[in-house]
Amino acid sequence: MTFAFDNSPVWLDLLGVFFFAVSGSLLAARKQIDIVGSLLLASLVGLGGGVIRDIILGIVPAAFTNPAYLAPPLLATVLVFFLFSSVQRYTSLLVLFDAAGLALFCMTGTLKALATGLNPVASVLLGVTTAVGGGLLRDITANEVPELFNPKDIYALPAFLGSSLTAVLWVFGVFNVLTAAGIAAVVFTFRVLAWRRSWQAPLAVRGWHRRAADTGL
Repeated sequence: MTFAFDNSPVWLDLLGVFFFAVSGSLLAARKQIDIVGSLLLASLVGLGGGVIRDIILGIVPAAFTNPAYLAPPLLATVLVFFLFSSVQRYTSLLVLFDAAGLALFCMTGTLKALATGLNPVASVLLGVTTAVGGGLLRDITANEVPELFNPKDIYALPAFLGSSLTAVLWVFGVFNVLTAAGIAAVVFTFRVLAWRRSWQAPLAVRGWHRRAADTGL
């Protein structure tokens, strides 16, 4: 049985919003932003990618039509507010929650694009945009170098892999709950390993240019 976005449980999308929202609140805590700013940052990262996706598709964003989408950022803000003082490795938690959100949103973004009639290639690109859009808005708003443009980390490639696998499996009619869980696990693992092992994608230039960039020349 194939998996259609319109028939997918809403909690899957809400779970992705929650994971991203926690990463936003954790970043706010690290930057010593007040609780109102934490809520705004959590909402921006949790809902931003989906809003961008829906605007591109020409539909009213789900965040503006379903009040349930406002609950995950609020819950994330409250949890971080009460639990952050006991969290020691907040940077690790931020990456883990961000990776989880990335894994879910690259699928839901691709599926929604496919469901609205976009071709698989365009759907993959929109899935990647959905996955990385919120994190980009979060980092820019918090005056951080966006992970998307960090030369010492890999951020978009896991989302691209997840979106591509989603589109391929959907086209062949074998995208279901089990394959979705497998894709999410692959994207999450890829993202976390890239961060822990400092994997890097090739720079825009080769050879001595990379060495010059490392030495500041």
